Amino acid sequence: MAFVICISARCCCCGSIESALLTSSNRLVKKRRNGFLPKFSRRPELSVTRWSPLYPQRSVDESCNHSPLHLCMVAEVSVSDKLLQYMKLKKDYVEEQLKRSIPLLDSRLGLIHEAMRYSLLAGGKRIRPILCITSCELFGGDALAATPTAVALEMIHTMSLIHDDLPAMDNDDYRRGKLTNHKVFGEDIAILAGDALLARAFEYIANETQGVSAEVVLKVISFVGASVGYSGIVGGQVVDILSEGKKDVNIDDLIWIHKHKTGALLKCCVVTGALLGGANEEDVCRIGEYAERIGLAFQVTDDILDVTSSFEELGKSIGKDERSDKATFPRLMGLEESRRFAERLVQESKTLIEPYGKRAYYLEALADYIVARSH
Repeated sequence: MAFVICISARCCCCGSIESALLTSSNRLVKKRRNGFLPKFSRRPELSVTRWSPLYPQRSVDESCNHSPLHLCMVAEVSVSDKLLQYMKLKKDYVEEQLKRSIPLLDSRLGLIHEAMRYSLLAGGKRIRPILCITSCELFGGDALAATPTAVALEMIHTMSLIHDDLPAMDNDDYRRGKLTNHKVFGEDIAILAGDALLARAFEYIANETQGVSAEVVLKVISFVGASVGYSGIVGGQVVDILSEGKKDVNIDDLIWIHKHKTGALLKCCVVTGALLGGANEEDVCRIGEYAERIGLAFQVTDDILDVTSSFEELGKSIGKDERSDKATFPRLMGLEESRRFAERLVQESKTLIEPYGKRAYYLEALADYIVARSH
């Protein structure tokens, strides 16, 4: 069993926070300073699993105005070796399928072919296709039946990243540690690469899905279309853009935005996997509620990482939400309450799939991974 311990210590004087992540062998793997925060007049309320000193007691250093640092929070999140091995196995499988999914059909299409593959094969955790395949297997389906949809959903996710990074949208220069698509190929080709990936996704599901009835394939295609369109990713993105700089955006608005912008595609991965695995209507509803919660938890964690992480860890610009004056969960709820909210969503998601017992192990473990990840 591998686990990660997150330790934070607050200076009693100025409120500066020191954070560290330790592995189960107590090897320091990451340490960072979050900068200076307002001084607390009382000890914050915390959800704590373990207490111990982060630093030995020392006298106040007058030159930096720091009192002895006291441990503020320690939270332990378990990530099993079994899950990590499973994710690596599935990710390697997905990577091989992605490499085969966009053949070069004509030498004159070389540029757009290269641009599509540049972003599609740029790495990443591949959580979405893994969720699709895992959900299919939960209900007794074969991974091969879910593979075309899993690959297609990663194409759609990649499309959304290419378009999100454009100057007219989030205007990012880096994604997964590499230059964004428009920085390499230009805005015109980047837009078209995203369009081509979206179109290819539907073609791929329709042509490559084997051993599944046409009725189920049609349901999958319909669900994917709704998840991507104005009632899903696009709708969430539009409302997010219109909310930038507004001071009256509340937490309910923010939850709505990310249930659509981020959560819709994650839900689509899990629900389409279930459909391809032969789940009945009740199961599809239940697994959909599970997915809604992990989708929202995923975005809350992303917002937290945008505040607490670094470019080296995320492979993209950090702090952009604040610079763009976007509403985020840490901004509206505070950092610690955002962490508790994400953890609560994950616990609710795991409760929903308890009826499936040990068969749901990997979906439960993936829910834990979503809030434990560092990138």
